[in-house]
Amino acid sequence: MELATLDPQTLENGSFHISFHALGTQCEITYSTSSDKVATDFRNHALTWIDRFEKRYSRYLPDSLISLINRSAGISPVEINSEDYRLFNLCNTLHFLTNGLFDPTSLPLSNIWDFKAEIPSVPSDLKIKNALEKVGWKKVVIQENSVFLTQPGMGLDFGGFGKEYAVDRIIELAKSYGITNAMVNLGGDIRTIGSPQNSDSWRIGIEDPNLPGQARFCLLANNLAIATSGNYQRFFEVNGRRYGHLLDHRTGYPTAISYLSASVTANTCLEAGILSTCSLFGGKDSGLKMIENFFGAEGCIWTKTGLAWTKNFGDHISLK
Repeated sequence: MELATLDPQTLENGSFHISFHALGTQCEITYSTSSDKVATDFRNHALTWIDRFEKRYSRYLPDSLISLINRSAGISPVEINSEDYRLFNLCNTLHFLTNGLFDPTSLPLSNIWDFKAEIPSVPSDLKIKNALEKVGWKKVVIQENSVFLTQPGMGLDFGGFGKEYAVDRIIELAKSYGITNAMVNLGGDIRTIGSPQNSDSWRIGIEDPNLPGQARFCLLANNLAIATSGNYQRFFEVNGRRYGHLLDHRTGYPTAISYLSASVTANTCLEAGILSTCSLFGGKDSGLKMIENFFGAEGCIWTKTGLAWTKNFGDHISLK
């Protein structure tokens, strides 16, 4: 990421916008400040933090910590620092709060379900069984200065919460610079503070998965985080059956394709992202109940036949 090519674009009256590619997706940050120096310093700090985060925790980069831990599975523990330890403890908490639905050790399953193959296929029962034997957060040994995957072939993937965690960190960074109006959008994982220039609210369009590319409504997002997870964009079909990319580590198979997507609002993007994904694992009713059980969270789940939402989700909706 070349910082020199990412000068913040001035929109109007002290409002700035940055657009860039990171974490495998398109990203943007919009914020307001009366100081050009603050605008540039925040820009530099935010982009440097994201770049460092990706280099340390992306499983796609061979020199990352995650890649090193995965290569060392069943062989030896890997040394970690205090920030790493904080992230692994966070995984512990999320695993507990979701009754085990959140599990970043599901990489062996992702490796056998290839949704990018020219001719995709459903893995055999034996392949799924063997992969499931390598999945399980409780098989990870976490100490203050090391992490160990206890079985050969195990693998970590922070893709299920990394972007959401980064969104929250950049919002907190903006606050530390005295910025009170900002929106951070990392590949559709969004969090806002304050409001945009010349408007009383940030407006975030929510796509109708039954009509891809079309927004059914907007969410009014002041001091709010929003995340959406879905099965309707990445999938393949075999013998007339559709298989979506959200994998359930309890069964080894994708979640039910009849539940197309979930959008969740919450106080943090991390909460919104975890809930939007995990709410699709158990069906519409249990998914909505899971969302409602988290303080400050609301959400909706799309099916092939319609839309259902939590009691107060409608308070955020604007049809304009």
